[in-house]
Amino acid sequence: MENQLSDSLILDEKTPLKKSFIQFDKKQLVNLQYVLSKELLRTNKHGAYASSTIIGCNTRKYHGLLVAPQPQIDNDLHVLLSCVDETVLQRDAEFHLAIHKFPGGVFHPKGHKYVTDFSFDPVPTWTYAVGGVLLKKEIILLSEIDCVMIRYTLVDAQSPVKLRLMPFLAFRNYHSLSKANTYALKKYTEVPNGVKLRLYNGYSELVMQTSRSAEYVSVPDWHYNFEYSVEQERGYDFKEDLFTPGYFEFPMKKGEQVIFSAGLEELSPRKLRTLFQSETDARVPRNSFENSLVNSAKQFVVQRDKKTEVVAGYHWFGRWGRDTFISLPGLTLVTEKPELCKAVLSTMAAQMKNGLFPNMGNSYNSVDAPLWFFWALQQYSQFTGQEENVWKNFGPKMRSVLDAFRNGTDYNIHMLENGLIYAGVAGHALTWMDAVVDGKAVTPRIGMPVEINALWYNAICFALHLAQKAGDTKFIEQWIEFPPLVAAAFVKTFWDEKKGYLADVVNGQDIDWSVRPNQVIVTSLEYSPVDDAIKSAVLQKVQNELLTPRGLRTLSPKDPSYTGTYFGDQKTRDRAYHQGTVWPWLLGHFAEGYLKLHGKNGIPFIRHLYEGFAPTLMEHGMSSISEIYDGDPPHRAEGAISQAWSVAEILRINYLLNKYGKQKKSTLPTL
Repeated sequence: MENQLSDSLILDEKTPLKKSFIQFDKKQLVNLQYVLSKELLRTNKHGAYASSTIIGCNTRKYHGLLVAPQPQIDNDLHVLLSCVDETVLQRDAEFHLAIHKFPGGVFHPKGHKYVTDFSFDPVPTWTYAVGGVLLKKEIILLSEIDCVMIRYTLVDAQSPVKLRLMPFLAFRNYHSLSKANTYALKKYTEVPNGVKLRLYNGYSELVMQTSRSAEYVSVPDWHYNFEYSVEQERGYDFKEDLFTPGYFEFPMKKGEQVIFSAGLEELSPRKLRTLFQSETDARVPRNSFENSLVNSAKQFVVQRDKKTEVVAGYHWFGRWGRDTFISLPGLTLVTEKPELCKAVLSTMAAQMKNGLFPNMGNSYNSVDAPLWFFWALQQYSQFTGQEENVWKNFGPKMRSVLDAFRNGTDYNIHMLENGLIYAGVAGHALTWMDAVVDGKAVTPRIGMPVEINALWYNAICFALHLAQKAGDTKFIEQWIEFPPLVAAAFVKTFWDEKKGYLADVVNGQDIDWSVRPNQVIVTSLEYSPVDDAIKSAVLQKVQNELLTPRGLRTLSPKDPSYTGTYFGDQKTRDRAYHQGTVWPWLLGHFAEGYLKLHGKNGIPFIRHLYEGFAPTLMEHGMSSISEIYDGDPPHRAEGAISQAWSVAEILRINYLLNKYGKQKKSTLPTL
């Protein structure tokens, strides 16, 4: 193996960055209760990620240093490299820096006790103090290559030091767990300053290299019963066996930097240091609440196989059509990436079938995704001013959706004589409230859902607006009569003056008057079927019963079916998913409706809600916003640690605050 010692000496002296917005209580870094609840996530442009807790102890089956696509196997991600255990060798003593959980509540080794510092920016960085040794570790995931890099810096040492690196491999789908077996492949091939191997046929080879010459010792072995506490809490299998092919060992001198890389491509050891530094320099510092959110937003848009798509959330969500359209404006337009927005819209449009879009995977089972498609196009049009191009490029798809809904399509989605949309069949949940337990929808919402029909009205009006701009008289003649028809039917069907809010679902004489947040969509749309008086009443009702500092409850606490906590096994959690659980993404539409109604007078209230999210970036998934929160105080973070539409809509609230802050005058009263 070639010697690259000269390439790995000397620290870079750089101007200190502005203080990171993400801060930690350094005194609590040895407190397992504190550190195990805080998770790291780094992604790249192709959908790979590296993730663990801030102490490096994996608590989920989804954690790993390199979790990457394996398209030759399936459409999921796969945990290839679970972790790397470091050992400092000094004066015949071994200091183990790693930490894992094993049966009986045993943590071993207990490397966290050596951590003296942890910082988040520009890359996750740990400082360990063992005896007279001070060692710094930095981790980065390359943006264009599925490769994780770890840079070790020997800051100080009073005697000769060796560093041993032992990789733990899984090579399994991230939804499953690895178990010890006799058929794992132990053969490896040497590459410059490293080795490459695959545990099972069909997988890509994992290439592990160091920036300088190191001794590689092949000691293939299984290690048993790693426990993932979060999976245990969630009612899943939580014990895993991991494979170690061997270890790297090399001496280090004071001031020396050595880089370990693990990826799907062989790299030049000479370039590892430069590559690490260039990637680090390109990072946008998380030095404010907004910049932290912008960084998080970048994690969701992935480009793979000539497709640009949105990952709905980490760790376990893939592409969801509904989530894509709802989150797209906040992820791309607000962050000044309209070209990415158009690329995602084009990717999704190409997959449309029977007026529907693929939702989860290849399931075309969402009644709202096609209508949110219009909303996303509407936002794109407003941001870019390219109305004529939108109709030229996407008009045929828009017409297809409208025709499919009017004439009828899958899942009994069709227009009634009064112009409203009916949707639903037994056993399926077609709206965003889509939890299913034992084959039964928890909130089936069969009939005429309130937000579906509000979005339907908005879609028709927006299409007519574009057609008028483009001079498409044929389309105008076909659809011009529908807006007043739909608006009149909407108010008659959903509004009750005495109750002072909108029904959630209407199916003939069966009217669901549950107080839910879906009605708030009516207040935020550019084209709404209701007047300001109704909007004001809806916002007041939502504010009184559903609004929390973390978003909107999915059901009023006054309802007997309200469930205030999201906890337990999967069935229990699914039953609570839309029965009181708080969703941050809904706050974007509450905020927009509120600001549309109240203008500048509404800014202080909405700004208070926006700024209230700042602490959440240091509570669950670092520098991001969780999927959901408990309905009951203190509104504990739950679900995915980083959710696309949560981040997107909080970013969009900031955009709306800036937009309405520039208005000259507001004449409307506050609630």
